[in-house]
Amino acid sequence: MADFDEIKVAFWGDGTYDVQPPLTDEDVREAEALLGVTLPAALLDLLRIQNGGGVACGRRRFPTSAPTSWADDHVPLPDLMGIGRTRGVTSLLDAPALIEEWGLPAGVVPLSGDGHTWIALDYRRPGEPSVVWLDADQNTELPLAADFRSFVEGLTGR
Repeated sequence: MADFDEIKVAFWGDGTYDVQPPLTDEDVREAEALLGVTLPAALLDLLRIQNGGGVACGRRRFPTSAPTSWADDHVPLPDLMGIGRTRGVTSLLDAPALIEEWGLPAGVVPLSGDGHTWIALDYRRPGEPSVVWLDADQNTELPLAADFRSFVEGLTGR
Protein backbone atom coordinates (compact mmCIF):
# COMPACT_ATOMS: atom_id res chain seq x y z
CA MET A 1 0.00 0.00 0.00
CA ALA A 2 1.34 3.44 -0.95
CA ASP A 3 1.91 6.15 1.63
CA PHE A 4 -0.54 9.07 1.73
CA ASP A 5 2.21 11.66 1.34
CA GLU A 6 3.34 9.97 -1.90
CA ILE A 7 -0.22 9.65 -3.19
CA LYS A 8 -1.38 13.19 -2.52
CA VAL A 9 1.04 14.80 -4.99
CA ALA A 10 -0.39 12.71 -7.86
CA PHE A 11 -3.96 12.19 -6.57
CA TRP A 12 -5.74 14.59 -8.91
CA GLY A 13 -6.46 13.91 -12.57
CA ASP A 14 -5.99 16.35 -15.41
CA GLY A 15 -8.67 18.89 -16.18
CA THR A 16 -10.68 21.48 -14.32
CA TYR A 17 -14.17 19.95 -14.36
CA ASP A 18 -15.79 20.23 -10.89
CA VAL A 19 -12.76 22.09 -9.49
CA GLN A 20 -13.58 24.88 -7.04
CA PRO A 21 -11.41 27.98 -6.50
CA PRO A 22 -8.38 27.43 -4.21
CA LEU A 23 -9.39 26.39 -0.70
CA THR A 24 -9.14 28.99 2.06
CA ASP A 25 -9.24 28.65 5.83
CA GLU A 26 -12.55 30.54 5.74
CA ASP A 27 -13.98 27.90 3.35
CA VAL A 28 -12.98 25.17 5.80
CA ARG A 29 -14.53 27.01 8.76
CA GLU A 30 -17.75 27.57 6.80
CA ALA A 31 -18.00 23.92 5.77
CA GLU A 32 -17.26 22.57 9.24
CA ALA A 33 -19.80 24.94 10.81
CA LEU A 34 -22.49 24.05 8.26
CA LEU A 35 -21.87 20.32 8.56
CA GLY A 36 -21.26 20.32 12.32
CA VAL A 37 -18.09 18.21 11.94
CA THR A 38 -14.32 18.47 11.84
CA LEU A 39 -13.16 17.41 8.39
CA PRO A 40 -10.24 14.95 8.29
CA ALA A 41 -6.79 16.52 7.94
CA ALA A 42 -5.98 14.17 5.03
CA LEU A 43 -9.05 15.38 3.10
CA LEU A 44 -8.06 19.00 3.68
CA ASP A 45 -4.50 18.21 2.56
CA LEU A 46 -5.87 16.99 -0.78
CA LEU A 47 -8.27 19.92 -1.15
CA ARG A 48 -5.46 22.40 -0.52
CA ILE A 49 -3.61 20.93 -3.50
CA GLN A 50 -6.73 21.07 -5.69
CA ASN A 51 -10.19 21.95 -4.42
CA GLY A 52 -12.17 19.04 -5.82
CA GLY A 53 -12.39 17.51 -9.27
CA GLY A 54 -11.45 14.32 -11.07
CA VAL A 55 -9.24 11.70 -9.47
CA ALA A 56 -6.17 10.36 -11.34
CA CYS A 57 -6.74 7.12 -13.28
CA GLY A 58 -4.52 5.09 -10.97
CA ARG A 59 -6.65 5.97 -7.91
CA ARG A 60 -10.27 5.55 -9.04
CA ARG A 61 -11.19 2.24 -7.37
CA PHE A 62 -11.42 1.04 -3.81
CA PRO A 63 -11.40 -2.77 -3.37
CA THR A 64 -14.34 -4.20 -1.42
CA SER A 65 -14.75 -7.32 0.66
CA ALA A 66 -18.26 -7.90 -0.68
CA PRO A 67 -20.09 -7.26 -3.96
CA THR A 68 -21.96 -3.98 -4.37
CA SER A 69 -24.49 -2.75 -6.91
CA TRP A 70 -21.51 -1.22 -8.74
CA ALA A 71 -19.15 -4.22 -9.07
CA ASP A 72 -18.22 -7.52 -7.48
CA ASP A 73 -14.90 -6.35 -6.08
CA HIS A 74 -14.66 -2.54 -5.90
CA VAL A 75 -16.42 0.82 -5.71
CA PRO A 76 -15.55 3.83 -7.90
CA LEU A 77 -14.07 7.18 -6.94
CA PRO A 78 -14.11 9.14 -10.22
CA ASP A 79 -14.10 12.48 -8.45
CA LEU A 80 -14.00 14.12 -5.04
CA MET A 81 -16.09 17.12 -4.01
CA GLY A 82 -14.33 20.29 -3.03
CA ILE A 83 -15.57 23.14 -0.84
CA GLY A 84 -16.99 26.16 -2.61
CA ARG A 85 -19.95 27.84 -4.22
CA THR A 86 -19.15 27.64 -7.93
CA ARG A 87 -22.47 27.51 -9.77
CA GLY A 88 -23.24 24.09 -11.19
CA VAL A 89 -20.48 22.33 -9.23
CA THR A 90 -21.53 20.05 -6.36
CA SER A 91 -19.63 20.81 -3.17
CA LEU A 92 -19.35 19.54 0.39
CA LEU A 93 -21.48 22.59 1.20
CA ASP A 94 -24.33 20.81 -0.62
CA ALA A 95 -24.17 17.79 1.72
CA PRO A 96 -27.28 18.66 3.78
CA ALA A 97 -29.39 18.98 0.62
CA LEU A 98 -27.94 15.77 -0.86
CA ILE A 99 -28.64 13.84 2.35
CA GLU A 100 -32.26 15.00 2.31
CA GLU A 101 -32.80 14.52 -1.43
CA TRP A 102 -31.37 10.99 -1.57
CA GLY A 103 -32.49 9.77 1.86
CA LEU A 104 -28.96 9.24 3.14
CA PRO A 105 -28.44 8.55 6.85
CA ALA A 106 -27.95 11.46 9.21
CA GLY A 107 -24.34 11.71 10.32
CA VAL A 108 -22.68 11.13 6.95
CA VAL A 109 -20.97 13.61 4.63
CA PRO A 110 -21.03 12.58 0.95
CA LEU A 111 -17.66 12.95 -0.80
CA SER A 112 -18.46 11.51 -4.24
CA GLY A 113 -21.49 10.00 -5.86
CA ASP A 114 -24.08 9.97 -8.60
CA GLY A 115 -27.18 10.26 -6.43
CA HIS A 116 -27.87 6.55 -6.33
CA THR A 117 -24.53 5.52 -4.82
CA TRP A 118 -22.11 7.46 -2.63
CA ILE A 119 -18.77 7.35 -0.90
CA ALA A 120 -19.13 9.26 2.36
CA LEU A 121 -17.47 10.13 5.62
CA ASP A 122 -19.34 8.44 8.47
CA TYR A 123 -19.57 10.51 11.65
CA ARG A 124 -22.16 8.31 13.38
CA ARG A 125 -19.56 7.08 15.88
CA PRO A 126 -17.29 9.27 18.01
CA GLY A 127 -13.78 10.07 16.82
CA GLU A 128 -12.25 10.18 13.36
CA PRO A 129 -14.90 9.45 10.71
CA SER A 130 -14.72 6.19 8.80
CA VAL A 131 -15.44 5.93 5.06
CA VAL A 132 -18.53 4.09 3.87
CA TRP A 133 -20.22 3.12 0.57
CA LEU A 134 -23.94 3.96 0.48
CA ASP A 135 -26.47 2.70 -2.04
CA ALA A 136 -29.55 4.93 -1.78
CA ASP A 137 -31.65 2.76 -4.12
CA GLN A 138 -31.01 -0.50 -2.29
CA ASN A 139 -30.77 1.14 1.14
CA THR A 140 -27.47 -0.65 1.83
CA GLU A 141 -24.07 0.40 3.09
CA LEU A 142 -20.63 -1.15 3.21
CA PRO A 143 -17.78 0.02 5.45
CA LEU A 144 -14.70 0.79 3.34
CA ALA A 145 -11.96 2.19 5.58
CA ALA A 146 -11.38 3.15 9.20
CA ASP A 147 -10.47 6.71 8.20
CA PHE A 148 -10.03 8.91 5.13
CA ARG A 149 -6.25 8.61 5.01
CA SER A 150 -6.48 4.79 4.95
CA PHE A 151 -9.15 5.04 2.28
CA VAL A 152 -6.89 7.11 0.01
CA GLU A 153 -3.96 4.76 0.64
CA GLY A 154 -6.16 1.83 -0.45
CA LEU A 155 -7.27 3.32 -3.78
CA THR A 156 -6.15 1.44 -6.90
CA GLY A 157 -6.87 0.85 -10.58
CA ARG A 158 -8.40 2.72 -13.46
